[in-house]
Amino acid sequence: MIIVNKRCGVLVQGDKTGDTPLIELVKKYIKNKYSKTGNVFLGLVNRIDRPVSGIVIFAKTSKALSRMNDKLKNRQIGKFYWLFISNKFKSNKGSLEGWFKKNKKINKSYFYKEQINNSKYGSLNYRVIEKLENYFKIEVDLITGRHHQIRCSFSEIGFPIVGDIKYGSKRTNKDGGICLHAREVNFIHPVSKEEIIIKADPPKLGLWSASPFD
Repeated sequence: MIIVNKRCGVLVQGDKTGDTPLIELVKKYIKNKYSKTGNVFLGLVNRIDRPVSGIVIFAKTSKALSRMNDKLKNRQIGKFYWLFISNKFKSNKGSLEGWFKKNKKINKSYFYKEQINNSKYGSLNYRVIEKLENYFKIEVDLITGRHHQIRCSFSEIGFPIVGDIKYGSKRTNKDGGICLHAREVNFIHPVSKEEIIIKADPPKLGLWSASPFD
């Protein structure tokens, strides 16, 4: 496998913009590093949104991809995120759960308290890990992986992620990203069976620069 700390603003996979996605950049890196001829196999294990920074996992063999996909399906990959919201938030820890439905035309998800047609159940746990003057830094333990789940969940309770105008933030961030970072993944390696714990530092910009990484 190869694991990358993605910058915000970089696509993971190609879309209609035609911008070069991360998967193609990593393929090029592998091709050059190992002097490979022909096409390079690279499978995408997890996805994060374009304005989000942090960990993206790629599999370099089809067998590794299949095994990691099974781990995702069986919730055997721990996924932790950091984010910033307003410090008017009253809770220090808790969980958010509900049903999510994606609108493909506008690339946005909507939250429902009860199941409706074509909705998918999602849940996460959260805790406040730091208090700044005007913001709280939150750590999220993402139990499921629905489309825009974290962004939609915090917007639903009235606390959109800083910079996330799609989900209700009043202002964008200067770098065009949002204050959501895929901080950590942990899992048992599909071949060696070793415990793997990967942590990625957030960008040293904006609110992240005012907050320690540990």
